[in-house]
Amino acid sequence: MSTRSFLFLLGSSRSDGNTLRLARLAAEQLPPGTEQRWLDLRDFPLPDFEDRRHSDGHDAPTGHAATLLEATLAATDVVVASPLYWYAVSTSTKRYLDHWSGWLEVPGADFQRRMAGKTLWGVTALADDDPEVAEPLVGTLRNSAHYLGMRWGGVLLGNGSKPGDVLSDTGATARAKDFFS
Repeated sequence: MSTRSFLFLLGSSRSDGNTLRLARLAAEQLPPGTEQRWLDLRDFPLPDFEDRRHSDGHDAPTGHAATLLEATLAATDVVVASPLYWYAVSTSTKRYLDHWSGWLEVPGADFQRRMAGKTLWGVTALADDDPEVAEPLVGTLRNSAHYLGMRWGGVLLGNGSKPGDVLSDTGATARAKDFFS
């Protein structure tokens, strides 16, 4: 059996927020020795994505984009940990996903083939009692996984507004215990 390698991409604009806390709780349940890499997208800012598919194409990324591409391709499991902002993923998360479009076109990256078979997961905290409001976020991630031939792991939803609130959501903390199994 191959070793799993989890990449946690943190898309919050808040340090130590509810989404991060919920993701950490779920990650604590991973088998000992499971590789984990945690990258806060605030530490790897990306420029707005420019679609150049029909003009001069996409070159190999440099800087933060190269780091994120390498980390994404190295993982067996990609966990997008983004709070629900206006019914969708955060800006930094959306910008990261937008760059996937360019990475599909980078010569030699073979992004779509290399992403196929990985598992895409989501973790999010929302400040609404109705989990249906997160459906646009869930749909974004689920459809992205489907497009690339990835397995869809699902989204771990938790409720919380102020930092730490999500730990009082007993349903979310219970679901976190076996989310990655």
